[in-house]
Amino acid sequence: MWGMAPAISRKLFVRGLPLQAFRKHRAIPVALSGALARIGSLEVRLAATRKEVLKAQRLRFKVFFEEGGATPDAKAALTRRDADKFDAFCDHLIVIDHEGKSRRGKVKPTVVGAYRLLRSDVAMKKHGFYSASEYDLAPLLARHPGKRFLELGRSCVLQPYRGKKTIELLWRGILAYIRAYDIDALIGCASFEGANPLAHAASLSFLKHHAGASDAWCVRARRDLHVPMDMLDISAIDARRALAALPPLIKGYLRVGAKFGDGAVADHKFNTTDVFVVMPVAEMDTRYLEFFGSSSDRAA
Repeated sequence: MWGMAPAISRKLFVRGLPLQAFRKHRAIPVALSGALARIGSLEVRLAATRKEVLKAQRLRFKVFFEEGGATPDAKAALTRRDADKFDAFCDHLIVIDHEGKSRRGKVKPTVVGAYRLLRSDVAMKKHGFYSASEYDLAPLLARHPGKRFLELGRSCVLQPYRGKKTIELLWRGILAYIRAYDIDALIGCASFEGANPLAHAASLSFLKHHAGASDAWCVRARRDLHVPMDMLDISAIDARRALAALPPLIKGYLRVGAKFGDGAVADHKFNTTDVFVVMPVAEMDTRYLEFFGSSSDRAA
């Protein structure tokens, strides 16, 4: 899923001030400068301060380490944050509940959902894409020179908020970002719980046989990490049961029109089995694009 690296340097940020004031690549288009959508007390927007990024990192730690069984290094265990070198130059999409509650029961805006967004123009100037640690992206990028890619990563939602509203807001935020930067394709890794691919043989085989990416968009897992996904013959798969067993995030990607790369990867540190997702914007289901791209302010 997602590996660990040195925690984000405190020198990269100034508390309470806009991140974009300190890095040219963080200059945010006007269309993305405020709330991107609201549903009741929930709002989605890009994190605008160091403090908001820290809140997203704490949410990630809670979901990935406390709930998901990932193994933190010493610094993550001490800070209670999931942070790595990519955080400093990614954009962070967050869902905030303005009627959230503090530990003492007081009303306090709370970050309840997050996504990390990395554009190809930024990735090429920095450390590359995060998913390149598991998948060979070079052939894909070479086949599509000039295309603008957006890597989605670190997706997480606080347990009580794992429902339609939060997912809808995250997608509205992603589509606003796609429009603002004229993105051509979405890429990234999605995960199954547990680092034993055999436990997900039916679901992985289903993705391979029914939702494999075309040659033009396919990405292969690195040779030393590659686990074949076609563990079962297509005739041996109960498609309904395999589909039902998919994680909600992967089901959502499928509905929008996502395809999947060649090979799964067992991530033992994060206790997950990862698959590569690719979504050319031109091939995404227009029904979902129209729905999530429509007027976004409404009551709960």
